[in-house]
Amino acid sequence: MSIFSLLDYSPAQSKSLVMGGFFEEVKRRKVYRVAAAYIIAAGGVIQLASAAFPAWELPNWSLRLVITLLLLGFPIALMLAWAYDITAQGVRATPTAVPGSHRRRNVIMLVATGVAISAAAGFFLLPRVSAHKVDKSIAVLPFESLSDDKENAYFADGIQDDVLTNLSKIGDLKVISRTSVMPYRGKASNLREIGKTLGVGTILEGSVRRSGNRVRVNVQLINAENDEHIWAEDYDRELTDVFAIQTDLAQKIANELRAKLSPSEKAQMEHKPTENGEAYLAFVQAHNLQNALEDFGKLKQSEQLYARAIELDPKFALALARYSQLESWIVHIFDPTRERRQKARALAEQALQLQPDLPEAHLAMGFSYYYGDNNYDAALKEFEIAQAGLPNESEVYLAIGAIQRRQGKWAESTANLEKAASLNPKDSWPLQQLANNYQVLRNFDEANKTIDRGLQIDPTEVGLWEIKSKLAFFEKGDLSVSEKAFQTVKSMPMNDKDKLRIAGSRADVFVLERKYQEGLREAESLPDDLLAPIHPAALYSKYFLIGFARKALQDEPGARAAFLKAKDLLEAQLKESPDAPDMHIQLAKVLAHLGEKDAALAEARRATELLPESKDALGGPEIAAGAAEVHAILGDNGRAIEILDELLSRPSAVTVPGLKVNPIWDPLRNDPGFQALLSKYAGKT
Repeated sequence: MSIFSLLDYSPAQSKSLVMGGFFEEVKRRKVYRVAAAYIIAAGGVIQLASAAFPAWELPNWSLRLVITLLLLGFPIALMLAWAYDITAQGVRATPTAVPGSHRRRNVIMLVATGVAISAAAGFFLLPRVSAHKVDKSIAVLPFESLSDDKENAYFADGIQDDVLTNLSKIGDLKVISRTSVMPYRGKASNLREIGKTLGVGTILEGSVRRSGNRVRVNVQLINAENDEHIWAEDYDRELTDVFAIQTDLAQKIANELRAKLSPSEKAQMEHKPTENGEAYLAFVQAHNLQNALEDFGKLKQSEQLYARAIELDPKFALALARYSQLESWIVHIFDPTRERRQKARALAEQALQLQPDLPEAHLAMGFSYYYGDNNYDAALKEFEIAQAGLPNESEVYLAIGAIQRRQGKWAESTANLEKAASLNPKDSWPLQQLANNYQVLRNFDEANKTIDRGLQIDPTEVGLWEIKSKLAFFEKGDLSVSEKAFQTVKSMPMNDKDKLRIAGSRADVFVLERKYQEGLREAESLPDDLLAPIHPAALYSKYFLIGFARKALQDEPGARAAFLKAKDLLEAQLKESPDAPDMHIQLAKVLAHLGEKDAALAEARRATELLPESKDALGGPEIAAGAAEVHAILGDNGRAIEILDELLSRPSAVTVPGLKVNPIWDPLRNDPGFQALLSKYAGKT
């Protein structure tokens, strides 16, 4: 090279020659191939780990660690590729380039390049990539009925309900209860909003068409976060194959959500409840009608259909279990007779004999012990067995919570009622029960918050307004909330039962306000023939209130006539249900107002023997408060005050503001002992 060529040799040309030499050396040493292979392999490892780690329930940091190690390994892989080569004779050191090839400089540039690429990739990947945790939660929306015969709509509900029941048996899933999804029937709603409202990551929707013995089911599983279809499935089967459809659906959903299936859960899912198609159709109709919990007429139709299903298939254990649960509910709400109690027990026993591991049969047996016998320990044992098989069934947690509060386990009860509410987020009933817990614990802040949660769900629910009114009365002696509630519900659509319920509450509040004439008028306007089917208590409570109001108005003959009518009604009911403590205590109050002291005390004693506080921490105090009222009516102030003192010292519905306002305690009003009692507990509500 001449002096003139050196004068013309610029720094840019020098850099170009250096870089050219570097890239030629990288190419010669086959570093490009290794870099490309490493990047492809690392990408595959990251993708595989992103999918597998959540299924193995590994924490997010484990994926970040894998990515970090891969990034650190990249410069090392480049250096190894630079230094060694894979030949036919094995791994050999790569021959050194010709002298003057800037070996050291090239190695530094290689390492710097590898580090720069890893740093750039890390800057992009690490903040964004985490193990995608599968949301194992689902809501099964009401299936659309496409059958030409509109009466087949119940069949679509049955398919949906059975799919939901199968899913609810998978402990690794969160499954929203039927009550909370039914409001979305026939509504073109935003699935993202539904998912957010119900607190789920996936939604199953579908349609059912039945024609004779052929059934066609179309379903789609949808990601509620982005409204994207995960998969869709079509089934075209015989009616007798409907259980195979339900089982296949539940298993595919479980697989998609990576839910672990225990052997017992899998066996429960695959068990066919009946081989008789007609029995299944009768069962589906019966179960649909059974959901009308407050409509005695529909419940009687449900009874007939369950009986028909069992007649067609005497070994239909699930139908026997549901039938038993229906009978227990009727005992609890409408007809507490010995015959129905025995029938509920016999049906549950039959179901368990046929299928000892059927969780619904254990649930039915639990309700038989609970509503039929007040045997809380036996009921809780059965409910806990049912819970193991129905880990997503809101009703089971409600039942367990209801038992635990009667056992005085208030914290455990509250936790289970909250769990029931989370599984049934569009139903206010669990929240009503939760608010009742807080009221008895005199935690009125939480009680009011809970009821407000319920009113956000359903501002037209009469039961919520009743509880809200009660809370204001027991916390502050405030009846203005009741007046506001009556004005609010006036504009709401109501059935005849709700109208009667509101009218009865209106009469009660008039009496609490000492507006006896208005209360009397409201109570006497309630027709006996409409009250009787609602609940036995509705009718005798009406005449007790009339008697109380007339007595306050100094109408002794009118009061006596009303109390005698209430007495006749109660005695007739007690012939059918001799072990009902609430009827015995109500009869004791009636007899006390009639001046039949010995009979009144005997009935009060019988009620407390049947349901002492030691046996029932929720119902026992209600009976004890009734006994205190009996003693107050009879003029035994000391004993009445003694009982009230005990009730104020532990969880119960008795509060100082309530005692101050309620006219039933007027016989104690001027007693120094009663005034001392109010002072003792003032400010502790």
